[in-house]
Amino acid sequence: MHIVVLSGAEMAGEFKQKFPEGNKEISFSFLHHHNLHGEQLQPTDIIFDFLLHRQPERLSYYAPEQVVFCNAATVQLAALVKEAQLEEPCTLIGINGLPTLLNRPVLEVSLLNPEHEEKLKDVCAALGTEYLLVDDRVGMVTPRMICMIINEACFTLQEETASIADINQGMKLGTNYPKGPFEWANEMGIANVYEVLQAVYEDTKDERYKICPLLKIKYLKGEQF
Repeated sequence: MHIVVLSGAEMAGEFKQKFPEGNKEISFSFLHHHNLHGEQLQPTDIIFDFLLHRQPERLSYYAPEQVVFCNAATVQLAALVKEAQLEEPCTLIGINGLPTLLNRPVLEVSLLNPEHEEKLKDVCAALGTEYLLVDDRVGMVTPRMICMIINEACFTLQEETASIADINQGMKLGTNYPKGPFEWANEMGIANVYEVLQAVYEDTKDERYKICPLLKIKYLKGEQF
């Protein structure tokens, strides 16, 4: 099995932590740009494309029988295929591909077509990871939940009810979370948190996901907490 990983340096590093090289039956290639050429891919390659959600037209690069994992934290797979205007897309599988959320014991995944679960099982078995199948919805489960918590923490900070340190510590002690909301926001990337919330709000119109003005300011200024 040969796996091609198309990503930036940060997610390539986290991918290597999640799936360390060493299995003689699996080989890896890492690409760091959007432009793929035919000679770089074989129909039997397994693709992890962390960039696809930003350029859905690139779905046409992949053969219908090819298994392609993409970052589905901000996009519904069905919408991605519709935007690409493909009648016969690849075997498309969504993953929770956000920083700090990929390298976990269980891989969070969604499917475009339920009949593709056997292929998903085969790939995950070869890579030695368990998986949790969630609905094909914007935000999946974990990104939606964590980003909502971060957003609520931003409202608390904006209202000057508590400090960043107090909110972080209170969340870790009160809920036994491994990180406080602002620690998580910084590690995930403010832009990623903003984009997940924006996408989920557009999908649901649920006020819980309406972006806090303070978070928006941090996003626009490129600042951390």
